[in-house]
Amino acid sequence: MSIDWNAFTPWSALAGGALIGTAAAMFALLNGRIAGISGVLGGLLQPRTGDIAWRLAFVAGILLAPTLYGVITALPASTIEADFPVLIAAGLLVGVGTRFGSGCTSGHGVCGLARGSRRSLVATLTFMATGFITVFVMRHLLGVS
Repeated sequence: MSIDWNAFTPWSALAGGALIGTAAAMFALLNGRIAGISGVLGGLLQPRTGDIAWRLAFVAGILLAPTLYGVITALPASTIEADFPVLIAAGLLVGVGTRFGSGCTSGHGVCGLARGSRRSLVATLTFMATGFITVFVMRHLLGVS
């Protein structure tokens, strides 16, 4: 593995991380809620009265922000090097994992760790280890890129 130093952008990564952290902190302080995407979306699937508008606004912001950014400047090129069935299976596995783990990487990894939650630490370590193992098995043992 090597780093493409020409594409290495630590300042924009730092700024992005700071924005995510600030937004998650503001969301918790102003709304008393965790900014975990799986929980926000899950709440839309089983809506409660008075709980839909902010969830829709949250999801709209997630979808609208990169669209608006793309209007201002060119978005970086993205390539997905996986077949459609692999993407479907991966999405289903992530969904099952977030249900078993009672949250996703944004809820546990960003918000939970910031709150010092031991449960979130275990969940985040499990997410990361599972990702590392999956990449190793897929790329080095099965030869799937």
